Amino acid sequence: MFSHPVQPLLHDSAIVLAAPTQAWSRSDGQTEKPIHGLYHADTRVLSGWSLLIGGQTGEAIGHAQRGAGAVTFTSLLRHLDDRTADPRLRLEVTRTVTAGRMTERIEIISGLEQAVETTVSVRLTPDFADMQTVKAGLAGAAERDAFGGADLPAAPDVAVTEASGGIRLSTAAVSALIGVSGDGVLAGSTAEADTEVTGTWAVTVPARGSVAVEWSVDVAHAATVVQGAPGLPEWAGVSVRSGDARLGRWVARALDDLTGLRMATRESPDEPFLAAGAPWFFTLFGRDSLWAARFLLPLGTEIAGSTLRLLAQLQGTKSDTETAEQPGKIMHELRPDVFSMPGESLSLPPLYYGTVDATPLWICLLRDAYRWGLASDEVEALLPALEAALGWMRDFGDSDGDGFLEYVDITGHGLANQGWKDSGDSIQWRDGSLADGPIALCEVQAYAYEAYIGGAELLDAFNRPGGDAWRARAEALQTRFRDSFWIDSPAGRYPAVALDAFKRPVDTVTSNIGHLLGTGLLSAEESALVAARLVSPELSSGYGLRTMSTDSTGYWPLSYHGGSVWTHDTAIAISGLGRAGFGAEAGILIEGLLAAAESFDYRMPELHSGDASTAVAQAVPYPAACRPQAWSAAAAVSVLGTVLGLAPDPVTGHVTATPISPAVVGDVTVHGLRTPLAPAPVG
Repeated sequence: MFSHPVQPLLHDSAIVLAAPTQAWSRSDGQTEKPIHGLYHADTRVLSGWSLLIGGQTGEAIGHAQRGAGAVTFTSLLRHLDDRTADPRLRLEVTRTVTAGRMTERIEIISGLEQAVETTVSVRLTPDFADMQTVKAGLAGAAERDAFGGADLPAAPDVAVTEASGGIRLSTAAVSALIGVSGDGVLAGSTAEADTEVTGTWAVTVPARGSVAVEWSVDVAHAATVVQGAPGLPEWAGVSVRSGDARLGRWVARALDDLTGLRMATRESPDEPFLAAGAPWFFTLFGRDSLWAARFLLPLGTEIAGSTLRLLAQLQGTKSDTETAEQPGKIMHELRPDVFSMPGESLSLPPLYYGTVDATPLWICLLRDAYRWGLASDEVEALLPALEAALGWMRDFGDSDGDGFLEYVDITGHGLANQGWKDSGDSIQWRDGSLADGPIALCEVQAYAYEAYIGGAELLDAFNRPGGDAWRARAEALQTRFRDSFWIDSPAGRYPAVALDAFKRPVDTVTSNIGHLLGTGLLSAEESALVAARLVSPELSSGYGLRTMSTDSTGYWPLSYHGGSVWTHDTAIAISGLGRAGFGAEAGILIEGLLAAAESFDYRMPELHSGDASTAVAQAVPYPAACRPQAWSAAAAVSVLGTVLGLAPDPVTGHVTATPISPAVVGDVTVHGLRTPLAPAPVG
């Protein structure tokens, strides 16, 4: 028994989602754990529900996912069955989530020769806790009491009223209408400590027949800043077949999950983007949404274009220390209110700009989307934002004028680390001590180099001035990087993860170096050194790329950024290896991700353990990892693109395909592409 509240674990729960709505439960459909419940945006509407048939629960025998938004749980009802060995009464509960709505269809199916009369009852527990309270493990009364109540938002008052079509639960900002089908009877009660809603049906299951009832929740949220995205995604109908069936299964599951993660802001309802991940990050994150859109470019440019436009609308225009906004800077995350974790110093404003890499990544996505066929008029409309972003890199991102992009939080309650590894202990020396900021990350310099070159390319393409100056800046950055970041060690040369406040190269060997490949920042010799390091047993786990080398003091396989494996991080390294011509090394990491995907039933989590495949038979979960997560899911498409060696050729209007060698998954066929660039035949 824990003596203090802890973050809920996620790894063994079932989830259905259609952003911004999600439902979590046990694999049998019942709810009991701290994470379980029905969520909409940043509010948990129900903390649980239970189902009884004839006064008892069924005996679960399995569940089947039906895309991201539906799942069917199958149970036996032997307490109502006859006495024979073969079960002839089964229960199938199909839970479906759409944006703002959850329904459960409860069907009893009989193979008996006589009718069965019984009751169906559901009991729902309203909650309306905010997301950060749930994440902190403080949503329950006992946990709040153990914590002492300090810094906690007050538990919301929930009104229970009869309404047309059911019973309405409501707080100041959120309401939920509970409805039941047919002759079901709804009742709501508010006791001194608990509020609950019950639904009951008296049913007759006909001989060799079935009977079904249904309950539903419709949620309205007045304070949220996000909503479901309209229409179908551009990847609808895409399917993949491969000699290694794991790749096709991973892509299929990923595309389902990405459909569930599509959302829009209320201010720009026609500009869809990909929410960062479930359950905690059902909103716009600059870095995450950019990487996910970039991974998906082989399937089309629609999500890239809308993500670019939305982030351009929110681009910084002034200097504000509290929000970390600066002119030209791309934001980090969007929330309906201040995001603060009880008991921690972290407190982020609703629109927060504390990220060093989103701005160059925005430029990289714009350049790549243009190459993949984003309409010229859409690109041209974004050129003022491009110029502002380049200006931020020159005037604000390089705070001390040394030519590198760096970050530091000066508020004391923002993110201490502002690259993709944003946990407090992610940038450390090989001896385990933490590096002092301002920090200049190695991968951010690679993004900057790509952004300078790509920005210049776009300026030239649209006859705007400045291209030569940005190319010169890229060349100077390349020289400075070579002089400042490379470390000589007995095991060979490698790039430091970062420079610290004193411009010393931080000597930990990390996965960050994989982001340098294919950007143009490195020479051929340097790329070869990085490629060899990535597939060393210290970094390659057999299930993907470890975030930190095993020979570092701070390494731990279940450390968030200090030894775990992140799918998107490995996919970025795979893409870089493919672009730089290291097919064999890319294949090693691809095989690792395919083995991990199989371990997780092809729904890749945010991260998993860095345990070696030689030590464990399947990938070990990181139990608090989000799933699905946009860039982990979209990584499947990036890996597919690397396997096929896909690259756009705007001159011919085709996608060229030069599969990596040696081949890792056999023959691959992709159906249903709607990209504006038609694939060229592969000889």
